[in-house]
Amino acid sequence: MRRNLAHRFISHIGFLIAVVALSAGLTAGCATDTYQQRTDTIKTHVKTFYDDLAANRVGSAIAANERIEAIAAEAGADVRRRGRPVADNRMDRDWMMVKTARETAAENWLALGRYFLIKKEYDQARGAYRRILADDFRDPAYHVYVEQAERALRDVDVVNPR
Repeated sequence: MRRNLAHRFISHIGFLIAVVALSAGLTAGCATDTYQQRTDTIKTHVKTFYDDLAANRVGSAIAANERIEAIAAEAGADVRRRGRPVADNRMDRDWMMVKTARETAAENWLALGRYFLIKKEYDQARGAYRRILADDFRDPAYHVYVEQAERALRDVDVVNPR
C-alpha cells in the first residue's frame, strides 16, 4: 500500500511538472536542461523517501527530503541571482521549481509525521510537523501545509498529552 502511495505521488508530481513544462513552452528534447535535471532529481528523492520509510530507514528518508529542500534553495538562489523578471506572458519555470520542491518537501514532512504517529513515536511526530512550521514554509503560498501541520500537532497532543 505504501509503495502504491509513493508511485501515485510520484506520478502526480510528474504530471504537475509536465503541465508546467508544457505551459512554459518547453520541448520534450530538453533532457540536459537544468530544470529537467532538477525535476528528475526530485522524483528520485521522492521515491527514495517513501522506499526508505517503507523499510523503516527513517534517517535515510529524512536525508532524501532534505535534498529536496536543498533543490528548492538552490533554485531560489538562481532566481534571485538572475535579477530580472520574466516576461508577463511567460510562466517562470524556475519559481515553479522552487514552489514544487517546497510543496513536495512539506508533503513528505507530513507523511513522516503520520509515520511516527502510527509508530506511536509522538515526540518525533511533533518534530516532523514542526519542520513545516519553520520559516521556509511561512510564505502564504504554503499556508495549506502550515495549517495541516498545526492541526496535526494538536492531534498528537490529543493522543499523547505532555
